[in-house]
Amino acid sequence: MSFEPYLDAIGIARAYASGGTTATETVDALLARIEAHDSKLGAFQVLYADEARQAAGAADAAMRSGHCVGPFHGIPFALKDIVDVAGRITTGGSKAMIDRVSPSTGTVARRLLSAGGILMGKTKTVEVAMGGWGTNQHMGTPWNPWDLETHRTPGGSSSGSGVAVAAGLVPCAVGTDTGGSVRTPAAWNGIVGLKTTEGFLPTDGIIPYSHTLDTPGPMVRSVRDAGFMLDVMAGRESGDLARHLEEGAAPDGIGGLRFGALADHDRESVDEDILTLYDLALDQLRSLGAEIDTFIPPISYESMATANGFVFAAEGYTHHGSLMENLDAPVDENVRPRVLQGAKIKAHEYIGAMLTRQEHIATFLHHMRGYAGLLLPTLRTAAVPIMDVDQGDTPAHLTRPFNYLAMCALSVPMGLTAGGLPGGLQIAVRGGDEDLALRIGTAFESAQGSVGNPSL
Repeated sequence: MSFEPYLDAIGIARAYASGGTTATETVDALLARIEAHDSKLGAFQVLYADEARQAAGAADAAMRSGHCVGPFHGIPFALKDIVDVAGRITTGGSKAMIDRVSPSTGTVARRLLSAGGILMGKTKTVEVAMGGWGTNQHMGTPWNPWDLETHRTPGGSSSGSGVAVAAGLVPCAVGTDTGGSVRTPAAWNGIVGLKTTEGFLPTDGIIPYSHTLDTPGPMVRSVRDAGFMLDVMAGRESGDLARHLEEGAAPDGIGGLRFGALADHDRESVDEDILTLYDLALDQLRSLGAEIDTFIPPISYESMATANGFVFAAEGYTHHGSLMENLDAPVDENVRPRVLQGAKIKAHEYIGAMLTRQEHIATFLHHMRGYAGLLLPTLRTAAVPIMDVDQGDTPAHLTRPFNYLAMCALSVPMGLTAGGLPGGLQIAVRGGDEDLALRIGTAFESAQGSVGNPSL
């Protein structure tokens, strides 16, 4: 079988099972693709080429003997460069941490490796994971692969993970999401990204920004891969390869489920080309039997986005304030003022905000009674040229609210704009309802079909 750069993780596992390819062939082909394209795209912070080849050889030997280490056996993946692997450099996207050696391996990374995954390398991130555009002054801003002529926003902060998966450099990667940092790059790069429920996955061994809001999540090529990778990341016994490989295996449909859509007031701030894709997506879901009506949130999305920013500003300063206070430190000057905002927040203001948050969560979930979930555009615009970025603003107006509400949210591609750029549909469900989000996403993805791939 010839190498297919846009094959998802389950597709690769099926190819292994059928004898159509080997882990060595897959890793070698991916490394060749990275060599050919990453000098332009800049998705990787560091590549572990030799180690990946050695791991692939071991995976093949195990498969020849009829043994698999675990459900992720032989699957190549990448880690956002804030996730620790013992003895490896983890920079957090900061030139100031260029020599920081990880003291241990984070649980999420360990689970993927223990299940047989092959770590290809670390992907670039906004410095200390603080920014939605995906830019990084010192370590480089990855290039959105959907436009090879104009450097457009890759989305942040999991910028490199989004670009690497979209460009077919790896089938899957780990990102983290504090205000949209999995969903934003997923939407702008035309891939699937799952923001897991607060506390659902362990965050040890991940450089923190907001210890309350940080959530790791899979960034993948298909919704089925999101479920597959999530099982492994969560250490679920059901992370069983055979269950995911079943042909035609799909959760129940969505007939009769009720969803809330954007009200007119919230639609006004969304670009027309994204609204066109959004309305087509809603029609697609209606054709599958979903009931969709307007949902007016009891607390505005904009105010929740601001409140989320207040929480992570306070906590981010706790973790990174000393670095940013050092005016001689080689840090991103777009990130420095964002972190230093937290210095102005008093303890009683932070405590009050956290108490108010709990009240808002209870109020919002009460208002959601009768709804399976909410459907929104992930982002208000398609990817914008880097030169047009307003570093004083954020693209995360519609993603931050669901971090604030401790909900789960999935971004799936909903098509391409007239300019050929992806838009994402955000499926937001109650905290702990990851399986429901994946069920809805699977139904939509199956009906919608692929949006295609970048021309690389």
